[in-house]
Amino acid sequence: MKQLLQAILLAGAMIGLRSEVKAQVQDPATWTYEVKKKSATEYDLVFHLRLQAGFHIWALNPGGDGLQIVPSFTLDKNADLELVGKVHEKGKKTTTTMEGIDGKVNYFSGTVDYVQTVKVKKPLKVTGKHEYQVCNDVMCLPPRDKKFEFDVK
Repeated sequence: MKQLLQAILLAGAMIGLRSEVKAQVQDPATWTYEVKKKSATEYDLVFHLRLQAGFHIWALNPGGDGLQIVPSFTLDKNADLELVGKVHEKGKKTTTTMEGIDGKVNYFSGTVDYVQTVKVKKPLKVTGKHEYQVCNDVMCLPPRDKKFEFDVK
């Protein structure tokens, strides 16, 4: 009976500790969004990312063993919107080896911009979501989804 009570108390403490740790994990990524006009109908949608010191995000081509979760960007369908090419990244990429990962990996620390060029038929709001995962030297945080909105005028 005493062992059962100890097991129940230990399980309760573990659940409480797990909740406490989960509440402390904040998103070390800050996203901002900008529209840059290229011509009368063509715009760059810029996803600016700033990471807290010690964190990184995988490059769109991460290398390594293929298990890295790379950022993805999904724009909601709109008949007045046409994608021009794919999302590309701008920033200082690091290419190195990491313990526990086969091959060289590519990632960004500090800041990086992701850019999607679009053509529009008229002013509109471009909405959607992006998914990303950030890591430090010890662990990767669970992937996150974030909604975005660009006001293209």
